[in-house]
Amino acid sequence: MTDQLYKKILLPTDGSKLSDKSEEHALLIAKATGAEIIALSVVENTFFRGLPADDTIMQVQQLLKNESRKNLDKVEELKEKAGYDINISLRVAEGHPADVILEIAKEEDVDLIVMGSSGKTGLDRFIIGSVAEKVVKGAKCAVLVVH
Repeated sequence: MTDQLYKKILLPTDGSKLSDKSEEHALLIAKATGAEIIALSVVENTFFRGLPADDTIMQVQQLLKNESRKNLDKVEELKEKAGYDINISLRVAEGHPADVILEIAKEEDVDLIVMGSSGKTGLDRFIIGSVAEKVVKGAKCAVLVVH
């Protein structure tokens, strides 16, 4: 048995201000514990289901993937700026955010998920529901929700 409390931290990020705060927390925890971070940005693609895969849809999906990649690059930049020696892997995935977060947490056997309390606001949050709430209820590991 190892003394290391956290070995793998899953850091879902969506580019929101609360994600920025959760990124800072995850980096500090990783620095203190020696954990590696899996930074994840999920492209919500459920609203494309049933639509024909034409050029416009493909372009929109590519734009969303590019935005997700920028969110992840921001995590790497924050690590470099802080001068932390932390292993970070970057992943873009597609699907419903809560489902993807829980799936990857299980696949990667993470010890901790660090995420913002919400990224969506207004009608989007009402329709989609709270990703953080679904993750807290469904996770088999510790979850730190940053508000």
